[in-house]
Amino acid sequence: MRLGVFGGTFDPPHLGHLIVAQDAHARLRLDRVLFVPAAIPPHKRDRPQSPAALRLEMVRAAVAADPRFAVDDLELCRAGPSYTVHTLRELRRRDPDAELFLLLGADQARDFGTWREPQEIARLATLVLLTRAGVSPTAPGHDAAAIRLEVTRIDISSTDIRRRAAAGEPIRYLVPEGVEAIIRREGLYGIRP
Repeated sequence: MRLGVFGGTFDPPHLGHLIVAQDAHARLRLDRVLFVPAAIPPHKRDRPQSPAALRLEMVRAAVAADPRFAVDDLELCRAGPSYTVHTLRELRRRDPDAELFLLLGADQARDFGTWREPQEIARLATLVLLTRAGVSPTAPGHDAAAIRLEVTRIDISSTDIRRRAAAGEPIRYLVPEGVEAIIRREGLYGIRP
């Protein structure tokens, strides 16, 4: 099995996440893309985030209608910070024959050398740097080799969606309908329920 591993805070998951996962699935001929929400992202410990259970619910809602995608809560079930190396080891333990592809955005690739055990991560999975046309990709640190995969990028960020929600601006068409429904139901990011 060729498995794409797509980790992140997903606070909230948005259409940009789904588009790059779709491109990776098609261009790398993956059997599935696994979305793995982080419990405590080591590089974002000082930033407030929505409760893990709600982020998991939003990711499940975002991918529910697409059989190419799945969600794994293994980082949310594990105590402490969410280290990618631990996640990949667990996925490898579950299926020793799986071929793992770790999907990395530009920010993640730039900081890769600061991650816990980057060389082990590169041994456990093929690194895939998600790039866009006309943008020169930054290679992952620590001399790790990576596939550079040009994907469709749209200018959407979770940070901007949270800002828009807090300001009372519309977020429709930026997130899947199910995700927007959860945001409104829970009053996340200061949006009125």
